[in-house]
Amino acid sequence: MSEPDDAPDPARTTPATAPSHASGQTDLPLPHAGRPVSTAPGHWVLARAGKRVLRPGGAALSAAMLRHAGLPGSDVVELAPGLGRTAAEILKAGLASYTAIDRDPDAATRVAAVVGRRGSVRQGEAAKTGLDDASADVVVGEAMLTMQGDKGKAAIVAEAARILRPGGRYAIHELAATPDDMAEARYTELRKDLARSIHVNARPMTPAAWRRLMEEAGLEVEWVETAPMALLKVGRNLRDEGVGGFLRIARNVLGDKELRARVLSMRRTFKHWEKDMAGIALVARKP
Repeated sequence: MSEPDDAPDPARTTPATAPSHASGQTDLPLPHAGRPVSTAPGHWVLARAGKRVLRPGGAALSAAMLRHAGLPGSDVVELAPGLGRTAAEILKAGLASYTAIDRDPDAATRVAAVVGRRGSVRQGEAAKTGLDDASADVVVGEAMLTMQGDKGKAAIVAEAARILRPGGRYAIHELAATPDDMAEARYTELRKDLARSIHVNARPMTPAAWRRLMEEAGLEVEWVETAPMALLKVGRNLRDEGVGGFLRIARNVLGDKELRARVLSMRRTFKHWEKDMAGIALVARKP
């Protein structure tokens, strides 16, 4: 979740780091480390707090998505891999190759530490990867299309379709606005509240609209699943982060007044809109 289309990337001051237990990572700077907690993008604020699973539907929905993506023996491209949590899971599948593309240099460095010699990590744009036509069997992207406007979403999906081989699959995990017939005024209010809270101009779509986005790029949706958007709920964090990770997050949040205020503000927004949001994962196939 490291590629919002309209988030500035100001000069860094003292880099913020967060301990990581991923193989090869040792206190590398986090993206947007130089921005104050009060203005930094919400997902990177949560990363500073020690949170490692930054997906709206949680680790279980990501795992289900990867099971349906057909990873074993595939050439896999991951777009905007963030902290590399999903990359570590992808690499367990027995791939032919792994390539990651991330706009943020700090994110790319962190993912490279996870990947090591098992793949390659490039700094670049998800909509212009520079990869060859029909060079991938699977493209994976999580919590990054939501951060794009309509044109940005369409451009990234088109790029994924371009680099996929016939029969290849595009797997995404994003934020959905529910239900499909949500009133336009309510959707606008949801989007504005999210933007104010997470400081990223998030644009979730309804499940029907996510499906349509794939179909308009010539892809055939084969699998869809949703899960509650419970990013800051205790139960979800215990499952996703483990007891040790949960305690690390709690300690960091309780020990930093500014961080605590920002996290609690996001939590209130998520709670207010919890019935109108969900994590959604889709796997679409290129004919």
